[in-house]
Amino acid sequence: MLMGEYHHNIDEKKRLVIPSKFRSELGNKFIITRGLEKCLFVYSEKEWNKIIDELNTLPFTRKDVRCFTRFFLSGAVLSEIDQLGRVSITSPLIEYAEINKECVIIGANDHLEIWALESWNKFVEENIDSLSTVAESLFKGGFNAL
Repeated sequence: MLMGEYHHNIDEKKRLVIPSKFRSELGNKFIITRGLEKCLFVYSEKEWNKIIDELNTLPFTRKDVRCFTRFFLSGAVLSEIDQLGRVSITSPLIEYAEINKECVIIGANDHLEIWALESWNKFVEENIDSLSTVAESLFKGGFNAL
């Protein structure tokens, strides 16, 4: 399971250090794509294949399926970590996530998310007050740790 929050800067060559804790779980090759809420999703090949298998069960005749598939797959890039633990991120992905320099990399169970620091802070600020209500609806009786 991928979890934790790490702060790193993207360099001038559009490379970002992936925390060592995540590297072994991702494997040598992994996929980076557009995520939801203007972040990037990073999947191991195994997890990516599960998503593709699920997408393949959806009817292509549905407009929402075609729309999501286009969005999700068109930005997808097969990536590798270099000897210094960095990954190169393509310009379209950087532009989509509005990454300038400071990034937040979070573990989100089966994938990583890469956020521009400003976007992550805004997301947390906008959602912090509703987390107790969300936990209650998800866990049918609440989650006392929140």
